Amino acid sequence: MEYQYLGNSGLEVSRLSYGTWVSFGQQMKTVEECVSCLSLAYERGVNFFDTAEIYTHGEAEILLGKCFKKLSWNRSDYVVSTKIFWGGQGPNRKGVSRKRIVEGTNASLERLGMDYVDVLFCHRPDWDTPVEETVRAMNHMISCGKALYWGTSEWPAERIREAILISEKLGLIAPVTEQPKYNLFYRERLEQDYLSLFKDYRYGTTVWSPLEYGVLTGKHNEGIASGSRLSMDEYDWLKARLDCEEGRRKVSTVRKLQRIADSIDTTTAKLAIAWCLLNKNVSTVILGASNTEQLNENLDAADLVPNLTPEILNQIETILDNKPAEIEDFKVRN
Repeated sequence: MEYQYLGNSGLEVSRLSYGTWVSFGQQMKTVEECVSCLSLAYERGVNFFDTAEIYTHGEAEILLGKCFKKLSWNRSDYVVSTKIFWGGQGPNRKGVSRKRIVEGTNASLERLGMDYVDVLFCHRPDWDTPVEETVRAMNHMISCGKALYWGTSEWPAERIREAILISEKLGLIAPVTEQPKYNLFYRERLEQDYLSLFKDYRYGTTVWSPLEYGVLTGKHNEGIASGSRLSMDEYDWLKARLDCEEGRRKVSTVRKLQRIADSIDTTTAKLAIAWCLLNKNVSTVILGASNTEQLNENLDAADLVPNLTPEILNQIETILDNKPAEIEDFKVRN
């Protein structure tokens, strides 16, 4: 396993990491099931584990915390992140105001059974809260020792830049990483919108959904696969994304990518993950496997990277035909 600094920080994270969305508390409901996946990931060099307060309404954090307690790993040997935004219904239960961040973080730490998380994310931009309030609140959590670094998730580039500039002006700790969606079908934000952040601030990324909710595995080529997250009642909105014209185009594309995967004796899942790893602006790719067989295959993607030759990459681009336009001068001028 290779490791990379998370953005402009001294925190080293594994290039492949393991997340808990849907899997913990829904696809896997017991500590034993979750421990088996965590153990495999850790044994293969994964040191970064991601969760959020909203995942299974807090159950993912509870399960993850129980697993860490059972595994008894040295706390210095792994990195944990959680995300704050959706805390429930009613006033002050949603967003990244100071109150929401403080109360949400405290509740997350209690569920995890931890004194601190390594990285605390603002799960979404909050357009009703001044960015300065969010910056100060995240710094407060760091000052209290409840987080070591902070980051953003699905924030537009200009909002991230505003947070960094405010931090610099006030002498505060700036965010170091973004958690964006990134895969063969979803490229523009990371490959185009964030370029100035990478150049100006060495901003990090912990990318999620490298397999587009499982579509890039090919398991949905003949219809929704049984037992997958797309088959779950709670995720009808994901199913709808596949059961439409755009979804059918994606399935058709995956069938074409399968031919490339076959030519280098691999799977479309490993091909898709390895492709993400090739992007130098990706700090770590978050995997979301729900069993050890899936996870083992996905972790093997790291070994495939050298096989993605310029010829193979050109074949992929020809099939996708979605490469964002290059920007000659992407530096934002004040």
